Amino acid sequence: MVKRFTWGFGISLWLLSLACAQTLAPTDAAARAILEKNCLGCHGPAQMSGLDLRQRDTILKGGKRGAAIVPGNAEGSLLYQAVAGKGELKMPPGRPPLSTEELATIKQWIQDGAKWDVEGAQRQASSWWSLKKPQRPPVPAVKNADWVQNPIDAFVLSKLEEKGLRPAPTADPLTLVRRVYFDVTGLPPTPQQIDEFLADHSPEAYSKLVDKLLASPQYGECWGRHWLDVVRYAESGGFETDIFFPNAWRYRDYVIQAFNDDKPYDRFVQEQIAGDELWPDTLELEGSYYIPKQKLEHLDARIGTGLYTLEPVLHESALDGRYIRSERLVDAVDVTSAAFMGLTIGCARCHDHKFDPITQKDFYRLAAVFVGSESKDLPVVHEMSVFDYYQAYPKLIALEQLKNAYNRVGGQAKDRILAVRLKKFSAEALEAEKIAREKRTQKQQEMAVEVEAARAVGEAELDKELTPEEKAERAKLLVQIGEAALKAPTRFQTATVLGHSEIVPDEYVEVRGDYNSRGAKVGAGFPAVLSDGKDIPDPPERPFVPQRRKALALWLTTADHPLTSRVMVNRLWEWTFGRGIVGTPNDFGRQGDAPTHPELLDWLATEFVQRGWDIKAMERLMLLSNTYRMSTAFDAEDAKIDPTNRMLWRMNRRRLDAEKIRDGMLRAAGDLNLKAGGPSVVPPLTKEEIAGIRDQSQWPVWSDPAEYNRRSVYMYVKRGFRMPMLESFDMPDTSLSCERRETTTVAPQALTLINGEFSLDQAAVFSSGLRKEFGESPAAWVGAAWRRALGRPPAAEEQQKALEFLESHRSGGPQTASGLTELCLMLFNMNEFIYLD
Repeated sequence: MVKRFTWGFGISLWLLSLACAQTLAPTDAAARAILEKNCLGCHGPAQMSGLDLRQRDTILKGGKRGAAIVPGNAEGSLLYQAVAGKGELKMPPGRPPLSTEELATIKQWIQDGAKWDVEGAQRQASSWWSLKKPQRPPVPAVKNADWVQNPIDAFVLSKLEEKGLRPAPTADPLTLVRRVYFDVTGLPPTPQQIDEFLADHSPEAYSKLVDKLLASPQYGECWGRHWLDVVRYAESGGFETDIFFPNAWRYRDYVIQAFNDDKPYDRFVQEQIAGDELWPDTLELEGSYYIPKQKLEHLDARIGTGLYTLEPVLHESALDGRYIRSERLVDAVDVTSAAFMGLTIGCARCHDHKFDPITQKDFYRLAAVFVGSESKDLPVVHEMSVFDYYQAYPKLIALEQLKNAYNRVGGQAKDRILAVRLKKFSAEALEAEKIAREKRTQKQQEMAVEVEAARAVGEAELDKELTPEEKAERAKLLVQIGEAALKAPTRFQTATVLGHSEIVPDEYVEVRGDYNSRGAKVGAGFPAVLSDGKDIPDPPERPFVPQRRKALALWLTTADHPLTSRVMVNRLWEWTFGRGIVGTPNDFGRQGDAPTHPELLDWLATEFVQRGWDIKAMERLMLLSNTYRMSTAFDAEDAKIDPTNRMLWRMNRRRLDAEKIRDGMLRAAGDLNLKAGGPSVVPPLTKEEIAGIRDQSQWPVWSDPAEYNRRSVYMYVKRGFRMPMLESFDMPDTSLSCERRETTTVAPQALTLINGEFSLDQAAVFSSGLRKEFGESPAAWVGAAWRRALGRPPAAEEQQKALEFLESHRSGGPQTASGLTELCLMLFNMNEFIYLD
């Protein structure tokens, strides 16, 4: 019996277009195309029989049978023998053999050395749709032209008509007003806001509402939160110690203000990548305390670079400078490529990208753009304020001296305790303690550990040892310390931004992504498939101030860049409709989803640029479309054709994000604090919740209870501990860019809503407010509660059951507070409360 051994030859999908490559030798491109056509899938990611043919070195290494090719010797190459049928292997299995011409091409390719010009090949792979410059398509003609409000509707309806689908009816006004309030501001409308909209019967009522919401400060808080997801915003480093980033909130406020100010997106991108290089400036005064407006704008641009100072940080990595620098560069490449380019360039850290035309060299050339940049704390006040601080600095010295005196009194008592304790140890043990840990013998280590343990003196032990005079002295000093602390100056405010280091090191390819294994030196540049492959030139003088990030920012914001405008309008579409035209907003490569409406995507991208990169203008266009105003009504016939609603024949029903659920509770209960900006609030946690924090001192609860009910975007974002309620409703991992929020349905969500302390507290506040406003009027309670929580009056059956429930809580007198509180809690637990139609 002949033993069969099945193996094929796979190669990365992006090589599909190489048959027409002009920069490669003809046999090189043609041979690749033949392998792609006939052997895809066997020895790509699957690596059957240990063979991976996606890179030249792995082809030479071969699989279980040895090397697949011997360059210069086709007859002696297993690959050629297999495809020619000259040996035990007959390739490709189960398919027609290669033609005479194909065999000749493979043979000649091997004879010529089996060249594998990756960069040249990848530059020719720009036939992939997202790597081509956007071309503005004509707005399609449709049969049902009356349905079209703007070009968006024409593109969507064209697809619907093509597939035999019908658009859903327009949503009713109550549904629409709740939808647009949540989508634009992240908050539900109040009953008064609903009434105002319903009372306006003019044709412009809806468009006026859209304009009003886009102009509200809550717009930036909602849409800024979307962007913060994309750029992995957090205020701590993560890992075990989860170090604190005291100035991270300034970047959050910068983002919110940028959306509220409708900052053009190209400027928004430029500021975050290279605000310091594009608009270098200082806050120096010019004869008065007034800081010129332009200087403040330039400071704002520098705060935008805070994006690159929020990376996850392993505390112990500071022990190895090369390691921490490597990780920071990797993070910079990852967040830049994901957020602005919609590409998974990070996949090329260890090897050439397996699917997209990105080489490992491309990755490190992009990393080199950020070499020479580092986090810096920049004063956000003028120099007079800095001088004022140092003028008052002696008060800090006085405070330190009082603390030293306090510790000195306690130290005296501690010395007495240790004098007794250490007498029991031998001289050898005391000497062992002085020896460096790494130089101790096992015996010395054991003795030293005992001595070190004896030196630990608790506060209770210390208090017992203090004499009455020492206790009195410490009490006196403690009062003086408190008084001095109140008088001590507060350090001037700073922002953590990206600046330039004194030394600009060279950048090298890291072999297999290992920072200890240096490969070839690389210059700063952009992915070859999207550019000419040339390095970004540095100034000839040394030392020099890098302008590499400036070059990157300007390149990304060119009007015809293939990705920048496409990626952002796709995000806007996702944040508006619940799913992007490209369902993988961070991956426009071959492993990502194909666009459902490619012509619409390119029309939006070009329109975005033509409108001056105006985000609000694009959002207004989407909100005013009939596509957005459709209901979520289900149609069985349409569902048979398009069960997942990819073509948008109806509006998608969506679960609210975690922050919108929390903020919606606060708004319904009348307990929402709309204060904007400033350092992030750290609210109190239950005993069970705070038990999840390793070091509870890292959760410094704020002293003002009024701050606890601010919007969720202003809550402290700790990488090592997410607020339990927000985590239950799928708050994303902040270590990586989040392209879209997951929507799960799990038991903890129900438990959070019905038993969580926050839900119970807000239900009590809700009921208390109803009683205060409407007295003892159950019918008024029910009507107001439904309108505040759900945006609509209760149906007759709902009204009756709610009144019966409240009646059941009578105790011989007025309704007890508990019944109304439970009714309010029930409203928080309704699907209608946490879902958006």
